[in-house]
Amino acid sequence: MIGQNDVVEFAGTPGRTVRVLWIDKPRALAWTYQLGSHAAMPEPTPLAVLEEALASGQARRLLVDPFAAAPPREPVPQGYLNLQAKAWSAVRALHADRHALYDPRQRATLMAAYAAAHGMSKSSILRYLRRYWERGQTPDALLPDYGNSGAPGRTRAVTAGIKRGRPRKGVGTGTNADERMRAIFRAAAARYAASHDGFSRRAAYRQMLEDFFQDVDAGALPSFGQFNYWLERDAAVPPPVTLARPAPPRPPVHAPMHAPSRFTQHAAMA
Repeated sequence: MIGQNDVVEFAGTPGRTVRVLWIDKPRALAWTYQLGSHAAMPEPTPLAVLEEALASGQARRLLVDPFAAAPPREPVPQGYLNLQAKAWSAVRALHADRHALYDPRQRATLMAAYAAAHGMSKSSILRYLRRYWERGQTPDALLPDYGNSGAPGRTRAVTAGIKRGRPRKGVGTGTNADERMRAIFRAAAARYAASHDGFSRRAAYRQMLEDFFQDVDAGALPSFGQFNYWLERDAAVPPPVTLARPAPPRPPVHAPMHAPSRFTQHAAMA
């Protein structure tokens, strides 16, 4: 059964991946949002159509959400928390009436009213909504990305056509590890760890290429160095599994020794 926030990937070239934003049960509709599209908006899809696509193999439900925002792993600057709170207030208020928010005829009026009441621009509100829908519909999705400068501990921005880091050896220039790529790295590590007793980075990397990059040219594949680096950078390496040691065997319990009774001694001497 389809559930809210499920991520569904459709077969095809190119494939299409959507998030189920909400299930409107009375109308038997699933409101979906196309991921990876800068101009996407919520769209209604009959539940029967979506379930038929899954049953026929035309689509598959992703067990790990590669678009979801990762929870912050270090103290977040107060300025970013303030921006997150401002965005969350707008998103939460607008979602109080999902029917109006998802209806394109009512959405503009709803956004304009909120913008006027809170001194915000409609473009900012729309950016908050898309970020929320794209990254998993959680407050963490609204946390701004950390700075793009080259300062220690910060991630540099991706520039089109220019790959970060040192040049790759061999054929192809590789690909930049943007936010989506890092989410795939985290998802691949979690998927491998969930199905294996021990965690091997090389094996997890090979499994990731099979699961997420089957139709990608070799020159555009992420390198193992990128995979390894971002697992460390995002603290996504699964902790080692500590196996419980068996308890040491207990010594056998022997019957207590009793001194021979006087009757036994006399019987032996008779």
